[in-house]
Amino acid sequence: MSMRIERANSQLQKALQNILHLQMNDPRIDDFVGVSEVKLSQDFRHCKVKIAITNGDYKRADSVIAALKNSEGFIKHKLSQMLDMPYLPKLEFVFDKNLQNAMRVDELLKGLNIPPKEEEDEQI
Repeated sequence: MSMRIERANSQLQKALQNILHLQMNDPRIDDFVGVSEVKLSQDFRHCKVKIAITNGDYKRADSVIAALKNSEGFIKHKLSQMLDMPYLPKLEFVFDKNLQNAMRVDELLKGLNIPPKEEEDEQI
């Protein structure tokens, strides 16, 4: 990936995070909703935005994604004011399941009954 795209991804992620937390008044978008990853296409026309819900309430993921899709015009307008890009990309909001999967694995590992490892005596 080129440095230009990486820099644009980073700037987009910071700007989107700012918009979600400071400028949107939708009650479905709260402090537990964040931008986990941004992938901008090489031509700057399309952008996949992965949204994570950090409090574990994954049942509302569909309503959060729907709220973001409905607010795409507002979000793009705010991005145009914050960033200097050749094009404003078409935003595709998707739910990031990586955090959900990691929390599930952590729960499963905590549920295992593994006895503590006994320290072995070192013999020289």
